[in-house]
Amino acid sequence: MSSAAPTAPDAAPEQAFRLADQVNRRPRATRLLAAVRRHRADLLAALIFAALAGWLTHGLWPDPGARTLALNPEDQTLYEWFLAVDARALLGDFDLLTDRLNAPDGVNLMANTTVIALGVIFAPVTLLLGAPVTFALIAAANLAGTALAWYLLFHRTLRARRLAAALGGGLCGFGPGMVSQTNSHLHMTAQWLVPVIVWLVVRLLRAADPGPGSADGTGTTGPDRRRLFTSAAGLAGAVTAQVFIGEEVLFLAAITLLVMSISYAMVDRDLARRALPGFAAGLAITAGLALLVLGYPLWFQFAGPQGVADGMFTPAYFSADLSSWWTLSPLSVAGSDESARLTTGPAEYNTFLGWPLLLVAAACAIWAGRRRLVFACVVAGLVMGALSLGPEVVFGGTRTAIPGPYALIAGLPVVDGALPMRFALALLPIVATLLVLAVDRALGSSGRARRLVPLAVGVALLPIFPAPLPTAGRPAVPTFISGGHWRQCVPPGGVLVPVPLPTPKEPWPMRWATAADAGFGLPEGFFIGPYGRRGTAAMGTFKQPTSALLADVARRGDQPAIGDEQRRQAARDADFWGASCVALTDDAPHAESLRATLEQLYGPPTRIADAWTWRV
Repeated sequence: MSSAAPTAPDAAPEQAFRLADQVNRRPRATRLLAAVRRHRADLLAALIFAALAGWLTHGLWPDPGARTLALNPEDQTLYEWFLAVDARALLGDFDLLTDRLNAPDGVNLMANTTVIALGVIFAPVTLLLGAPVTFALIAAANLAGTALAWYLLFHRTLRARRLAAALGGGLCGFGPGMVSQTNSHLHMTAQWLVPVIVWLVVRLLRAADPGPGSADGTGTTGPDRRRLFTSAAGLAGAVTAQVFIGEEVLFLAAITLLVMSISYAMVDRDLARRALPGFAAGLAITAGLALLVLGYPLWFQFAGPQGVADGMFTPAYFSADLSSWWTLSPLSVAGSDESARLTTGPAEYNTFLGWPLLLVAAACAIWAGRRRLVFACVVAGLVMGALSLGPEVVFGGTRTAIPGPYALIAGLPVVDGALPMRFALALLPIVATLLVLAVDRALGSSGRARRLVPLAVGVALLPIFPAPLPTAGRPAVPTFISGGHWRQCVPPGGVLVPVPLPTPKEPWPMRWATAADAGFGLPEGFFIGPYGRRGTAAMGTFKQPTSALLADVARRGDQPAIGDEQRRQAARDADFWGASCVALTDDAPHAESLRATLEQLYGPPTRIADAWTWRV
């Protein structure tokens, strides 16, 4: 007896495997679909935040390499160079002291805001598409990621309704200070780990609190040791990561949490007595674990080669104007350019919350309930706001001779490294928390407050809704660089001297190194180093005589008299830099005068692509 149909499972193994694969695949697809449905509201919030971030930075996206943030192109040039250097870690070429700038001394990456962790994470993007693409991507991702992280904290830890959490997350991610700092300060807008740190601190506190009359399963009360250790370990990891992203953000978060913790303990002394021993032990574990990783990098930052132990900016200059608090940011839809006079620059509109939001926030603090948390938020907001005023109160652009609270902490180690006006950035999550509490309470009520409170919050937020960041075009990188022709006169890792040399005010030649994935080093440049009085922090370094001579020619166009002494000095400077090649491209200012000067200094040039070059 015979049949065409298979009579055993192994008669058609291919078909059996296909059926088994379909059976195994169907539950995975079902679970994935169920997860999407379950979290669809959170995914929608993430998409909205991503769309808003993309819209605010859309001026960069037609061609990131040819576009720049119009209000702070110098810092964008610097951060793109940082990203190019950080990306070299993927190639096995990375050190905390880089030789790719300020040749021959180098630059201490820990002493500069180099966003090392972000640069390493996005290294594949940088190496494949270029640092300008990475910069534009991170600028948008920081805004959306910060908003989403705070939204999740408000919704899942504070147990707020999604609408309330979304409003709070939106303010944290897209408030005036965040949008302003997006003008090239990637280290200040990368705040998406801050809500994680807050959550871990809350988790640590809950683990340390045995609760009134609670037991740990052995008949004795005590903290949840397992949860306490995992919280401490997680907090150590988050803190460590934030150090390699932006130390100033971590510093501001730590100060804010300290003030809030003390304030909360003042109104809940029972909790403080119960949880303090375990909480302190958890923080000690956190510090110990973090220092295992951070000990050497922090030593390197403050005491290592090219390290600095102080801040380079004057606190009095970077003090917030008191009147800026109730003024609308020029980067908001209802803001005015005239208000820009109340701060130091377009990247520092940190205090411009506007009077509508301040009034509504105060009303929410009175009405929101949850008095302990509200009290802690109000105290922290007042302290951080007061510290932002700096050592002397400024009102309407005029110094009042009234000392500000910042004067009490000025000069302390590390403190001067944070600009006073940036203390105001902590007000965004503080004010957002008050709004979230009020809106959530209103949505849970059945009276007129259910409609009036969300409406009032929405009306207060509308004037500070951000406008797209202004952008502008920028010149293309010379073909000498973009075409890889620089390799004809500079070996990999060698030093190329661009003419004129980069400076903090005109760092444009650093784009050459960025476009070449930091494949060569540059003398001088835009960075923080120990070149102030008695080795204090300063921006940039001393110009060598030849560099100063060429900078003067580029600025004025005059051709100086060149003699034997200038030629000997040019040779000494080239030897000091360890230079392989001097390059002058056709787009340099007063290129003909520079070329004539360089010919007298270094002899006849060699033409490579769109550059004149001199081997030295």
